[in-house]
Amino acid sequence: MSSFTTRPEITGTFGVVASTHWLASQTAMGVLERGGNAFDAAVAGGFVLQVVEPHLNGPGGEAPILMWSERERRMLSICGQGPAPAAATAPAFRGLGMEQVPGIGLLPATVPGAFAAWLVMLRDHGTWSLAEVLAPALAYARDGFPLIPRAVQAILAVQDLFRQQWISSAEVWLPGGHVPAPGALFRLPALAATYERIIRTAEGLAQTRSAVIDAAIQTWYQGFVAKEIDHYYRTEKVEDGTGERHAGLLRFEDLERWTPAVEVPLTLDFGQYTLAKCGFWSQGPAFLQQVGMLRHAGLEQHAPESAGFVHRIAEAAKLALADRLAWYGAAPGASRADQLALLSDDYLRQRWQGVCERAAQQLQPGAPGGHLPRLPDLDVGRRTLLTADTRFGIGEPTFAALPPVSEWLERELFVGDTCHIDVIDRHGNMVAATPSGGWLSSSPAIPALGFSINTRLQMTWLDDGLPNTVTPGVPPCTTLSPSLALRDGEPYMVFGTPGGDQQDQWSSAFFLRHAVHGMNLQEAIDAPAWHVDHFPSSFWPRQTILNRLSIESRFGPAVINELRAAGHNVRVGDPWSEGRMSACSRDRDPQGRLVLRAAANPRGMQGYAVGR
Repeated sequence: MSSFTTRPEITGTFGVVASTHWLASQTAMGVLERGGNAFDAAVAGGFVLQVVEPHLNGPGGEAPILMWSERERRMLSICGQGPAPAAATAPAFRGLGMEQVPGIGLLPATVPGAFAAWLVMLRDHGTWSLAEVLAPALAYARDGFPLIPRAVQAILAVQDLFRQQWISSAEVWLPGGHVPAPGALFRLPALAATYERIIRTAEGLAQTRSAVIDAAIQTWYQGFVAKEIDHYYRTEKVEDGTGERHAGLLRFEDLERWTPAVEVPLTLDFGQYTLAKCGFWSQGPAFLQQVGMLRHAGLEQHAPESAGFVHRIAEAAKLALADRLAWYGAAPGASRADQLALLSDDYLRQRWQGVCERAAQQLQPGAPGGHLPRLPDLDVGRRTLLTADTRFGIGEPTFAALPPVSEWLERELFVGDTCHIDVIDRHGNMVAATPSGGWLSSSPAIPALGFSINTRLQMTWLDDGLPNTVTPGVPPCTTLSPSLALRDGEPYMVFGTPGGDQQDQWSSAFFLRHAVHGMNLQEAIDAPAWHVDHFPSSFWPRQTILNRLSIESRFGPAVINELRAAGHNVRVGDPWSEGRMSACSRDRDPQGRLVLRAAANPRGMQGYAVGR
C-alpha cells in the first residue's frame, strides 16, 4: 500500500470540515472558530453550497442529513427529501402521453425539502440564529463569488434553452446576455433579496432564536416563497424533456402540509463498525447491503488495488442495486418487512453465495422472505430515447466543454452529480449531509425568488403498485446518501460523496479500503476508483445498462486485463475520474482526548478539508 497522497490527512482537536467546495468548508470552519457547533457550521456551509455550486444544488433542492448529537448520545436522520405533489399521479402523467416523468422542467418537481431540513437541525441542535447561519450565503449571493469552470460549463450546455424558452433563467445566469467567464465574480441579487426578506419576515414574527427559525420555515412553506412557487407552477408552461410545454403540478398546499421527518437511521454491523444510513426512501440501504455481503468475501486477502478487490465489491453493488430497483421506496407498494429482511445476515449471506469469479451479466434482484421481486418496465428508457429531446442533456446536470483560450470547443456533454459536507466539532458532534437538486439546469428560475425547483420526481416509476411508484405525498427514492459510522460503539466517522447512482458504490469502496486495509482517510479517497452500471439509471430517461465497469486508468493494464478476463465490460476512464468522497473522523488518544481528522477529494480541484 502506497503512503502517497495528493494532500495531507488533516488532524486536529478543535474542529474539522470536509466538503465539495473550499468556500463551504472554510465557511463551516469559520463558524466553529466563532463558537458555533457542528450543526451551526453544517447549516451555514450547506447554504453556501447552494450559492457556490449552483449547477449541482440550490435552495429549491433537497438535503438528507445524518447526525450524531454528543449531548443526547444518539444518531438521527433528517429526511430532507420532499414528497410528490398531490396532483402527481401515474394516471396524470400517462394522461399526458408519458411513460415516465420528464427529467427537466416543471412536471418533475417535489416539495423542496432542503430549507426545512437544515433549519430543523439548526433549531433543535444548533446555537446560532437564523441571520447568523444565512449571513455567509447571503453575502456571497449579494456581493459575488467566484464562478467555478464547471458551473460555467453547465450554463454553456443549456444557454440556448435559456435564451429561447426559460427566459427567467437567462436573466439569472446570462447577465447581459452572455455566458459568464470562468472564475469571474458572479452575483445572485434575486436570491439575496429572497433570503433578506425571509430573515426580515421571520424576525418580525418572533423573538426567540427557535421561534424565529420556526417563523422562517413558515415563511418558506406557508408564506411568500410558497405563494410564488404556486403562482409560477400554476400559470407558466415551459418546455421539458418531452419537447413540449407543460405547467407544473406543485402547489401551495403541497408545501404547506409538509415537514421533514426526523428518524432513527438504519444500521448494520461490519466487524468493529456500526454503519448508519437513511431509510428506504433513499438508496442508502444499498451501502449496508454491500458491506453486509462483503463480510463474507474475504476482502482482507485482496489488496485494495487488485482485480479481486474490485471484482468482489462490484458484484456486491450489482446485487444491492438490483434490490434497490425491486424493493426500495415509500409508496404503498413497499413492504417494510421485506425491506428489513434485505439487511438480515441470512439474506445477505445467501446473496453472496451466488457470486462467483465471473462478472454477472443479468439483473438479479433477490427474494427477501421468499417474496418474488416485481420490476418496472425496463424497456421504457429505450422507448423514451427514441422520441426524447436530449439537446439540453438528461435528467442529471449536464456540461459543455470550455474553450482552451478564446473559442468554444465543440459541444460535449458530461454527466453531473451533487454536493456533500461533513463536520465534527470539538465536543464530538457530527454531521454528514448530501444536498442536491434545484440545480440551475433543472427547471426555470422562479423570477420573484431567483432559484429553480428540484426535479427529483424523475426517479419514480409510472408502473402501478411498485415501492417507488409516483404517489402523492410520498418522497421518491432518492440517490442522495450521506453516511455515518460508529467504531466499537462510539461515534467515529461521517462521510459521503456526490455521484447519483455511484454514491453508495464510491462510499463502499472508500469505507472498505479504510476499515479492511487500514488506509487513512486521504489514502482511501485518493486510491484508484471505479463504478458499475448494472441497473436502470435513476435519472431520466432511465436507460438500462448492464455489466459496465468504469475504472480509472491508474489501476494499470494488468488489473484491467484481469477484470476483462473475468467478464467485466471495462471502460477505462481518465486517471482521476471516479469518486468525489469527503470524510471526517473522531477518535480518542490514550489520555482520552478527542482527536479529529478530515480528508477531501482532489479530483476536480475543488473539494477541501480544513481543521485544526
